[in-house]
Amino acid sequence: MKNSKLKLIILFLSIFNYLGTSLSFAQPSLFSSNKYINAQGDTLLYRLLSPDYNPSRKYPLVIFLHGSGERGNDNEAQLKWGVMNFATDEAMAQYPALVIAPQCPANQGWSNFSDRRKSDDIRLLNTPSKPMELVIQLIHKLSKELPVDTTRIYITGLSMGGFGTFDAIERYPDLFAAAVPVCGGGDITKAESIKHIPIWIFHGAEDTAVDPKFSLDMVGALTKAGAHPGFTQYPEVGHFSWLAAYSDPLMMAWMFRQSGNSRVAGK
Repeated sequence: MKNSKLKLIILFLSIFNYLGTSLSFAQPSLFSSNKYINAQGDTLLYRLLSPDYNPSRKYPLVIFLHGSGERGNDNEAQLKWGVMNFATDEAMAQYPALVIAPQCPANQGWSNFSDRRKSDDIRLLNTPSKPMELVIQLIHKLSKELPVDTTRIYITGLSMGGFGTFDAIERYPDLFAAAVPVCGGGDITKAESIKHIPIWIFHGAEDTAVDPKFSLDMVGALTKAGAHPGFTQYPEVGHFSWLAAYSDPLMMAWMFRQSGNSRVAGK
């Protein structure tokens, strides 16, 4: 009898502890479901995390680009990795911000590079991909409609989104105040044009999906151009380097410290 009571007490305490802990987890419902349609009828699905508004102040804007596995049209899969770290109770209290998590349609991509097989060969093509074009349009639209601090627009992404992050800052070097590309890569010949942007690059040393050389070469090119990029390479970590990157409190603190000139037209 005593053992049965003890088991019930332990079970109750375990459930209570689980519920108490889970309340501090980020909830997908914090991200409102939205759709952007431009004048040509092109559509971009996205989720939006909003802080507890104070009408008298403006907030940073974070753009989060997901990886290839989260493409589609459910407007939900893009919340699977990384972006939920911005929606924890602690993050929202310390770093209140607007966070946009767009979803790239199937069979499309955030970046438009000539070649992604070798870091030496990757080159930025003249026109952005359609999803990236829509993301940039959405940034400008929401910057006019919401209380966005246009000196603190940040972009980050993982894998396909890491390439998209480099594409965005190389294509629009005056728009972003900071960038955090995770296991991605970019056009090293564009390093001179983005050397003014604070960048922190993350990669797993044993990544077999995206060669760490993509990040290493970007770090080398940026350093040669006179920049001071941050670089974290996780030993014994493969492609899932974003698990550590977006859980790093130093990265969060660093990113939200960055600011620049007003970077959106009309603001």
